[in-house]
Amino acid sequence: MIDATGFFRITLAAARDLLRPALLFEALWPPLAAFLAWSAVAWFAWLPAAEWLKAQLPDGPWLVTLGPWLAHAAVFMIFAPLVYFSALLLTGMFALPRMMSHIAARDFPDVSRRGDPRAAFWGSLGNTLVAGGIFLLGWLVTLPLLLIPGMLLILPLIWSAWLNQRVFRFDALAEHALEDERAEIVRRERTSLYLAGLIGALAAHVPILNLFALAFTSLLFVRLCLSALRRLRQMG
Repeated sequence: MIDATGFFRITLAAARDLLRPALLFEALWPPLAAFLAWSAVAWFAWLPAAEWLKAQLPDGPWLVTLGPWLAHAAVFMIFAPLVYFSALLLTGMFALPRMMSHIAARDFPDVSRRGDPRAAFWGSLGNTLVAGGIFLLGWLVTLPLLLIPGMLLILPLIWSAWLNQRVFRFDALAEHALEDERAEIVRRERTSLYLAGLIGALAAHVPILNLFALAFTSLLFVRLCLSALRRLRQMG
């Protein structure tokens, strides 16, 4: 298992990677594309959805003042995870493989690729869609919990951290590791993987930084997982 010092070094290295021009482009286009796509949808769907949700609220004098606010807040809470998941899908499917090629060639030339690139692509797509389905369904089911004081800060982080580690741990190892190697790394590094997912989730909730959050998270997982794979093979 990676110790605290090693994890900190990996995190700093992932942050420095974003300064490379080729990686900076890959960092920016997925979240921007997802935001623009869902903004186009919101242009037509936001007000009708808010009006429909407002109509579902129980009658009462509070509806005049709080009803519109609650309806718009609910629509935002529905669109936000859709934007995040779409950006994550684009990052994992298209940006991450290119970023991984840069990192692997420069810092992990001794870690050979033993996976099938075609199987890695379709496996990544299937894993991301399944994880995204669980994420979106779980988010909608637990949406009422946001009314509990403090849950607005905690719940999004928990779900985003889970999604990050579920998606990126597969994507980071898909082309390099065999199935049994992936399973062993997940078993050994479970705490580190969840911590990396949480760091990425925190970055995604900070203005400006959230543009780079998914790229930073993917780079963090690439370095974390390839380091773990290197150690596993050295031990074997």
